[in-house]
Amino acid sequence: MNSSLRDQLQRLVMRLSELDALLADPKVSADMKRYRQLAKEQTDAAEVVGLFLRYEKAEAARPAAESMLADPEMKDLAREELTSIDAELTELHGQLQTALLPRDPDDERNAFIEVRAGTGGEESALFAADLARMYLRFAEAQGWRTELMSESSSDLGGYKEVVIRVEGARVYERMKFESGGHRVQRVPATETQGRIHTSACTVAVMPEPDEAAEVTLNPADLRIDTFRASGAGGQHINKTDSAIRVTHLPTGLVAECQDDRSQHRNKAKALAVLQARLQDRDRNERQAKEAATRKALVGSGDRSDRIRTYNFPQGRLTDHRINLTLYRLGAVMDGDLSEVVAALQAARAQQQMAALETGR
Repeated sequence: MNSSLRDQLQRLVMRLSELDALLADPKVSADMKRYRQLAKEQTDAAEVVGLFLRYEKAEAARPAAESMLADPEMKDLAREELTSIDAELTELHGQLQTALLPRDPDDERNAFIEVRAGTGGEESALFAADLARMYLRFAEAQGWRTELMSESSSDLGGYKEVVIRVEGARVYERMKFESGGHRVQRVPATETQGRIHTSACTVAVMPEPDEAAEVTLNPADLRIDTFRASGAGGQHINKTDSAIRVTHLPTGLVAECQDDRSQHRNKAKALAVLQARLQDRDRNERQAKEAATRKALVGSGDRSDRIRTYNFPQGRLTDHRINLTLYRLGAVMDGDLSEVVAALQAARAQQQMAALETGR
């Protein structure tokens, strides 16, 4: 174990002692919000410190086993013992590295997935609908709950923009690397001469804010408009002005919702989406500053980043951030995203581990 990793672990041991003392303080226990935060930090720290103590115990046992090698009668037993100790040290070292990787505090949150048509006109809107369907099917396979927050349909049944709320275990952690520019190469439904066209969509995956986060929005900064909902027809047509559009005046960000018949619920949904967009904007600004010093392997999620190409004639998906190429595009578009998601998470973990090893 290098000195940088050991120093981090020893600091964590001291931090755990501090947390134990803080949680025993009646003043802290009186503040439930702070108490819960510290209790979670203590639980996480205790798990890592437990691994470190096991590592140190195995490390301390090694010299005794080595000393037995000099005894001919104990040599074979000593070798077995050393092999066992070394295997345990290797396993614990890997677990400690993983446990110390920086954690995104939003990883456990639900998420909003926003898909917008880009260059390519109607074909881009149709591709946006394909992407939305892909994410809905993937969410269904994970046992996640989905809810359509807002949609703006195109003439041929695609989406100019669609926002989906996804609720479940660690949704944002698994979906956040979908943010960015998605390019499609295929023969559009509107193409009469069989030519391959290139179109693009942008995806933004935003963690759902805390339920109490809405209070951070200053009412004076908001313009709230009501309008009559439009839809595909039938039972979805709303005869009253229940659709809501919320504009954040300082930034110009807009969120709207017309999915619910209740104006009150539409307003709550639109405010939640707006809050997520504001937080996403702040996050992107922070990451842009970080990227100025060290570009992330798995990009910042900026929508200007072209992260992936879907080539339908060749049945090929290419993720440009990690040079991943899969020739199973049909399955991916049907929601089988697990291999892509796992590869992106593994690449990010490797990058973080390299930074941990060098002490950066």
